[in-house]
Amino acid sequence: MLNHIGTLIIRFVLGIIFILHGYMKFAGGIEQTAEFFASLGLPGFMAYAVAVIELAGGILILIGLGTRIVSVLIAIIMLGAIFTVGLKKGFIGGYELDAALLAMALSLAFTGSGAYSAEGLLKKRSRSAS
Repeated sequence: MLNHIGTLIIRFVLGIIFILHGYMKFAGGIEQTAEFFASLGLPGFMAYAVAVIELAGGILILIGLGTRIVSVLIAIIMLGAIFTVGLKKGFIGGYELDAALLAMALSLAFTGSGAYSAEGLLKKRSRSAS
């Protein structure tokens, strides 16, 4: 039971963080985010993909639906952030937050969404229906 509460806490925190990060990319002007990506040598269209994954993925992680798949996508984004921006700045003030978010995403990718999630509710309903 406690491990499900731990998973719920990780899902809640990671979901809220990525909902806000994805939202801010759109609210702050997605074109500016695309220009930032281009300044790093990345295709500007990736900014749109990252923003959608962060916003929609954050919502899905928060409710616990598609958690493993979304967490892998978030982990890939965090690896990209670490290798394109973070390493140049060093650990402190650079990529320590990205590393923590990467670890949280990988944890959810391995454990899934847990019992206290939409997936857990669906599993419970399917078991009681059979």
